[in-house]
Amino acid sequence: MGAQKSIHAGKAKIDFNVDFTHKLCAALMLSPFRNSGSPLSLVIGSLCIKHPNLFGRSEKLDVLWDKGLFDSNVLIAYRKPGPEWLPQKSFVIQNSISPEIGVHGLPFDNFSRTGSGGINLCRLSAGLDLNEPASSHWSSKTSIKFEHVRPINDDGRSISRDLDGFPVTCSGSYHDSMVVLKQDSQFAKADDRSFNRFTLQIEQGIPVLSKWLIFNRFKFVATKGVQLGPAFLLTSLTGGSIVGDIAPYQAFAIGGLGSVRGYGEGAIGSGRSCLVANSELTFPLNQMLEGAIFLDCGTDLGSGHHVPGNPALRHGKPGNGVGLGYGLRFKSQFGHLQVDYAINALQQRTLYFGFSNLAP
Repeated sequence: MGAQKSIHAGKAKIDFNVDFTHKLCAALMLSPFRNSGSPLSLVIGSLCIKHPNLFGRSEKLDVLWDKGLFDSNVLIAYRKPGPEWLPQKSFVIQNSISPEIGVHGLPFDNFSRTGSGGINLCRLSAGLDLNEPASSHWSSKTSIKFEHVRPINDDGRSISRDLDGFPVTCSGSYHDSMVVLKQDSQFAKADDRSFNRFTLQIEQGIPVLSKWLIFNRFKFVATKGVQLGPAFLLTSLTGGSIVGDIAPYQAFAIGGLGSVRGYGEGAIGSGRSCLVANSELTFPLNQMLEGAIFLDCGTDLGSGHHVPGNPALRHGKPGNGVGLGYGLRFKSQFGHLQVDYAINALQQRTLYFGFSNLAP
């Protein structure tokens, strides 16, 4: 069920949006990540509160809450407006709980699916976001935040080691703490026949205290789309690396729907470095339906054994993989439906479904 309500407070209009759904279809999944202990575990929901004028000077307060089947996220953001030529400041507090299956997940069915390894991450972060004024093609955001990461098991108890007895934190204790300076930059340019986009993300762990993590991590995504007659070719290259202190959960996970299709999340490998290439050709079948063929490949560049505890080797992950397949894209006034049929290097077949309620 869902509900939306607006309340007028003085001259401000506060928007509430609440949505709760009992996800009965989850009970039909062949191999869920974990056993559902009660009917409440199949309830998902979201709450959104937006106040556009908190103190009468156009200060904006956003409160967002999401609950999934096995994860939850609470975000509080306060934005104070300023001159357009100066960076826009946002104070953000976020607390999330999510399964860590990209690195510690257990692959099965010829690496086409990934099951729970019994590790979940509680993340608490607080800090400042600075959004730089956008130019014609460039945009950037800088943030500095304190982060506290605490692994827990499926029963909610803090843990410091995985099922094989290896540490799951960099410190070896029940939590990791760090101050992270992060820079996100994006270049985008488009015309009637093509578009180019490049994003670069750089993170630096600042040693405020001696026991806090010190690291440097970067990740890039280069994307190009080209119109080829009635068809459209989309290619992308994603890469990254991390040096310095590293907890296993910080490694790059390779494999999954947003990486290499045909594999479970992180089923190809997890390393200090990664390189993933994707290409997809779509072509119209009628006004509402498109066909697609795709090829994905990814590798950890031989860096899996540099992750503490070497979880990829212990779980038998190959370190590189290729997935190919075809799919359908259905567009309507109610949203977009995507279906992909992928085959990995071990000839294991996987069917993906995706739905977006964004209008075309």
